Amino acid sequence: CCLAEAFGILLFCNSFTSEGIKIITESREFAWMLPKLFKRAFDIHFDSYPSIEAPGKLIFQISDPEKIAVIMDACGFSRGSTLALHLNLPMVEENCCKASFLRGAFLAGGSVTDPEKGYHMELTTTHQAVARETRVLIHDAMNFTAKTASRNGGVVLYLKQSELISDFLTFLNAPVAAMGIMEARLEKELNNK
Repeated sequence: CCLAEAFGILLFCNSFTSEGIKIITESREFAWMLPKLFKRAFDIHFDSYPSIEAPGKLIFQISDPEKIAVIMDACGFSRGSTLALHLNLPMVEENCCKASFLRGAFLAGGSVTDPEKGYHMELTTTHQAVARETRVLIHDAMNFTAKTASRNGGVVLYLKQSELISDFLTFLNAPVAAMGIMEARLEKELNNK
């Protein structure tokens, strides 16, 4: 599950190539857990990482060719000969690993609109095949299909229904966030009545 979550982060992060890995986040909680997750999943440390107390965006990078080779091998890619990234299906066969992969993808490339303003959740990646395969994975795991759109050279998987967003967040093991969506929906319904 650790490997599946790290794999989700890599496929939805800012840059994952055979030349280097770059993960940019503003979330202090994500930044705090990221080095620990990569240590458990790949037994490696980032080449450069910021102080969690630093203001603004936090940038984590790996440029050491040996570390990248370890990560590529663990993810099922051969360094230098992989033309396009894709979802390694044996890595996400179990439901717990599917949830871990989607949690990683959401942490690296996801967002949810404030439910007071509207219902919108999305995952963004620059890899066409990854988006297509993740859409199939969501359907397989949760029995609903995310919609897709193109934006700035990337592919966005999105949900616009509060129940689906809540179910997705619950599946990722984020029940507090899921309850926030449901509470906002119930409050809107009561105000409308």
